[in-house]
Formats: sequence, structure tokens, C-alpha cells
Amino acid sequence: MYDIIIIGAGPSGLAASIYALRAGKSVLVLEEKNYGGQIINTLDIENYPGENHISGFDFADKLYNQALEQGANIFFEKVVDIKNSKVKKVITEKSVYKCKAIIIATGNVNRKLDLPNEDSLIGKGVSYCATCDGAFYKGKAVAVIGGGNTALEDALYLSNIANTVYLIHRRDTFRGDEKTINLLKNKDNVKFVYNSVVTKLNANNVLESIEVTKKDNKKETIKVDGIFIAIGRIPENDFFKDLIKIDESGYIIAKENCHTNKKGIFAAGDIRKKEIRQLVTATSDGAVAAMEACKYINN
Repeated sequence: MYDIIIIGAGPSGLAASIYALRAGKSVLVLEEKNYGGQIINTLDIENYPGENHISGFDFADKLYNQALEQGANIFFEKVVDIKNSKVKKVITEKSVYKCKAIIIATGNVNRKLDLPNEDSLIGKGVSYCATCDGAFYKGKAVAVIGGGNTALEDALYLSNIANTVYLIHRRDTFRGDEKTINLLKNKDNVKFVYNSVVTKLNANNVLESIEVTKKDNKKETIKVDGIFIAIGRIPENDFFKDLIKIDESGYIIAKENCHTNKKGIFAAGDIRKKEIRQLVTATSDGAVAAMEACKYINN
């Protein structure tokens, strides 16, 4: 039996493991996919204290190895359920693990367009990660869908690779940083498509073009080789949504001390209902959740 099981190996989960291990607790980290969470898709981190410039991948790699060096057990297994009692159980697709406290740090996943052939075209013209897949579109035409910072940063990154970048947004103004918007406006190969939504993906095994519907319901076909979808993220809450109190958007309702409504279960990082979701707040949550979990066990 472990003292603490942490679900999720993003920045908050890995930070939690480091703090819990340094407090003398045994720790298991369970991760469905890859360590690092969504930060691995960030090309250059400029706003984390102590790091002027570091790629998201390098940051995640350093954090992961630090957790291993501290003695963390990190298993790549999908969690499917939690059984809450004095001795808690975390059930994965492979096994059942017992512990005294749980920290949920599952973060969130990409929101999809929900178009008929979207899933079948992933890797064939549809992507959710510009830094992962952008190199495949060197000298080609691509579209970025979204209006927030992620979409703007993706468009800026792709403008240095692709021949043409269409930035498609459903409104007439962007929600992202003004600095990035101005950089994009100075790019000759970036074309802004306002008040528009993508309503169809045209493909013959691979993506060939997209149908865009304007606010006045007029439709336009834009020939592109790839699209990068950046329309937000949704919380990963499938295995606990019936156990722990969540808000209307699916995020865990937890106090600043990361306590949920269930004793011994804590929430850290982007899965927690909060005003600011940044790398620094994710690692902060991890540290707080770990210390609170240790207090719970000690008492």
C-alpha cells in the first residue's frame, strides 16, 4: 500500500510527487498517456520563475527525472475508478492499488470540433499540436482554428514553416495577447478569417480542404493540407465525476488548499476550478496538495 497515489504526471502531479517524497511518504504516480501534460506542446516558456527560456518538453523532462531521482514510482496506466474509504483504492485497466490519500491532477484534454470525420483524419491533416506536427506542413497551406493564446501561438509558430496560415475565429476579435496578435498581423503569409466556423472537413483519405460558414451563413471552401484545432480544453473527469463535487464545466470544486469534498482526496492543477491556469499555478497546486495530503495522513 502507498501513502499517496497521484493521478496524472503533468507539472502539478510531478511537483506533488516531489514534495510528498521529500516529506517521507511513499508515492505512486499513475499516468494514462505521456508525462508532462499539455506543457510539452509549448515551444518556449518565458514566464516561469527562474527560467527565461525553456521548451515545454525540456521542462517536463527535467521535472519527470527529478521525481524519479526522489524515488517516485511512475506507472503508465489508465485510471478507471476510485473507491473511497479509509483505505482508498485506485483502479486502473491493469491493476488495483491501495493508498491512504489521493491527489487528482489529471488536467484537461483538447476540445474537438465534433465534425463527422474528425477522428479518422487525425494524423492525416487534423492535429491538436502545432509544435508536434507542424514540421509535416513545410511549404504547405494550413489553418489554425481558435481565438485564444494557444491558437495565436500556434499560428505564429506555423507561419515560420507553412506557406500560408489561415487563422479562423468565430468572432471578430481575439482573446489572446495583443503582442502576439500584432506579430501575426505583420506576417505576410497569415490570413485572418473572422466570424467563421469550420463546418466540414473535405477529404479523400487525407484532408484536402475545409468548409467555412460565415456569420451571414455564406459558405466558403478553403484549400488546406492541414488544420490545427485550438478551441480550448475540457477536464478529464470520467473516473471521478460521480464521486467528487464538480462545477458546471466539469472541474473539481476544491479550496485553495486543494481539499475536495471527500476527505483524503485532493485536486491539483488544471483539473481544479480556479481563475488562473498557468504552469506556475499548476506546480504550486502540486506542492500544496502534497503537503495537505501529508497532514491528512499524519493526523
